[in-house]
Amino acid sequence: MNNPKLLCFGELLYRIQCTGGLFCNNQQSDVSLYPGGSEANVAVATAQLGIDTSYMSCGPNNVLVNTILNLMKDVHIDVSKFRYEGDRLGSYILLGANGLTTGEVIYDRKYSSFSDLKQDDIDWATIFDGIDWFHWTALTPALSQAHADLCSRALLEARKRNLTVSVDLNYRNRLWQYGKTPLEIMPDLVSQCDVIMGNIWASNIMLGTYIDDKWSADRSKLDYPTISESVADEVFAKFPRCKHLAFTFRFMDNASHNLLYATYHTEQGHYVSNIFETNNLVDRIGSGDAFMGGFIAGLIHEYAPQELIDYATKIGYKKLFVNGDFIII
Repeated sequence: MNNPKLLCFGELLYRIQCTGGLFCNNQQSDVSLYPGGSEANVAVATAQLGIDTSYMSCGPNNVLVNTILNLMKDVHIDVSKFRYEGDRLGSYILLGANGLTTGEVIYDRKYSSFSDLKQDDIDWATIFDGIDWFHWTALTPALSQAHADLCSRALLEARKRNLTVSVDLNYRNRLWQYGKTPLEIMPDLVSQCDVIMGNIWASNIMLGTYIDDKWSADRSKLDYPTISESVADEVFAKFPRCKHLAFTFRFMDNASHNLLYATYHTEQGHYVSNIFETNNLVDRIGSGDAFMGGFIAGLIHEYAPQELIDYATKIGYKKLFVNGDFIII
């Protein structure tokens, strides 16, 4: 592709981060706001890595939304496909300093502008004009059956135009609340994808790939590339359109420690990245999206396999030292 253009599609959010506790008497509590949303995070990464990037979502026409869009425009993201509609922007509350652990996140996404987005709201005849690559995530079909259908339509239109399609298997169990399991929804959608990124556990939950229970406990953190190869072989067998697959491995033992590495798989070979570790973590959220951005950019730049996985993992690692969801490169 000559100067390919990427379109990222998904819900724009903002993070409310609380440190020092909630509703504290006689105790200081600090609250910070950060722009986010997985697909927006990816767009911010790819734009800074030299990829011509466009972003499509929807939200109310207010100062909050326009401030976020201006930040995206500052890194040369085309936001002309953004739709102004509805009355509120979705958000999530992070009750912690820097990490995503059980019980620390509260979603506030119901009745947002994006939650009301319908297939008929999108001009399918023009939305992919000038676009070569379409990126989406499992967060959108997790919201409702209507959003799963919206993703199905978007993928149908993307395939009609022979676009490259990538997906991040983001799994958030708190979002899948409308009566369908990921395994009922995701395989049909993922069957339309050329590039898949996630982890071996999300692949098990969303795509039905096999993981022995022994891989969930009492294993060395560095043993997982072995099982990732067998999971990858199963993904390629189930989803023959997929040509590029990446799994990330992130381990966080405490609030400041993170060990990160990744594997890259094609039908021709399996590759393991360098291992990155820190005891000075600043902000873990968005590191997977930064990795995804690096992975897409590396594929577009046609990096050799080992160079590609090392590059993407390094970008994901760099995000650990940046406050907020957006990476600064």
